[in-house]
Amino acid sequence: MVNNMTDLTAQEPAWQTRDHLDDPVIGELRNRFGPDAFTVQATRTGVPVVWIKREQLLEVGDFLKKLPKPYVMLFDLHGMDERLRTHREGLPAADFSVFYHLISIDRNRDIMLKVALAENDLHVPTFTKLFPNANWYERETWDLFGITFDGHPNLRRIMMPQTWKGHPLRKDYPARATEFSPFELTKAKQDLEMEALTFKPEEWGMKRGTENEDFMFLNLGPNHPSAHGAFRIVLQLDGEEIVDCVPDIGYHHRGAEKMGERQSWHSYIPYTDRIEYLGGCVNEMPYVLAVEKLAGITVPDRVNVIRVMLSELFRINSHLLYISTFIQDVGAMTPVFFAFTDRQKNLRSGGSNHWFPYAPGVVPYWRRSARPAARLGSPAA
Repeated sequence: MVNNMTDLTAQEPAWQTRDHLDDPVIGELRNRFGPDAFTVQATRTGVPVVWIKREQLLEVGDFLKKLPKPYVMLFDLHGMDERLRTHREGLPAADFSVFYHLISIDRNRDIMLKVALAENDLHVPTFTKLFPNANWYERETWDLFGITFDGHPNLRRIMMPQTWKGHPLRKDYPARATEFSPFELTKAKQDLEMEALTFKPEEWGMKRGTENEDFMFLNLGPNHPSAHGAFRIVLQLDGEEIVDCVPDIGYHHRGAEKMGERQSWHSYIPYTDRIEYLGGCVNEMPYVLAVEKLAGITVPDRVNVIRVMLSELFRINSHLLYISTFIQDVGAMTPVFFAFTDRQKNLRSGGSNHWFPYAPGVVPYWRRSARPAARLGSPAA
């Protein structure tokens, strides 16, 4: 039995701070761009982190994409407010940064590119010319940080309403409603909101019609029995034929990152359950693993087995929901009841969906009568 957190702080080699200078891609980048063209950051991410100049971004991205064993997948792209960061020795000066997480399938390796930005010059070229899926990532980064991606085909808000003021993930943006002035809904504000809801096809990359007739536009969602989730699809119809559609997301954005700014490492764990509210404790796993990696904590095999077992139970639950509702969409009802009966059996944990059995370094001791806060950080079972 593990008696305290001190017993679990042994460093594993894979979790030590490394610069990954021995990774072949670092040598390839130096051969192409020179040894002083970028800065390699030592981290515990487990992948090379390379700071490059804004002017080099597209050239470096294109180079990585065309290597013999290329980096063909843009896995993630987002911004960071670096203004309160400490321990910046050896790193470029940055008020904000944008990171690009690329994956090479052939190499089975990742790399992260980072671009430093000054607060008075938050501009970076769009990555959509190399990776089309950067489109929504860049819209989200502009929406939440105010970083402009020059050349983006449709740089507009994607998570927040079009009338929203400011960029919420900046560190100087209030994290609680009580930090704002009292809200007052005036007639002018009502008119502004109604005008913002007016559908303008041109803003969505759609035409209003042909030379002979106008198109019809219909909303599928955000609340519709066939739209599994709170999202909207704008349908463009020519008669009864759907000729185009555009998805519209952000109706369930919870601001989880902003809430995390006011939480401790432990108290944030229950919030991860709400990221995907049907996944139960599955979302706790990557969060707790990340905290353990940062802290250099190694857990016993028994903890890993319990975590995987619980995650698998909720994975089965998610598949039961997905399969049964898919079958329901094609007209069958009986399988839904069978699937939900099995889901109820699976969820007989005493805590239903949200009982967060994870904590950094331990499996929290849990009783039916215990409050959530009482079991966080408790000794391992």
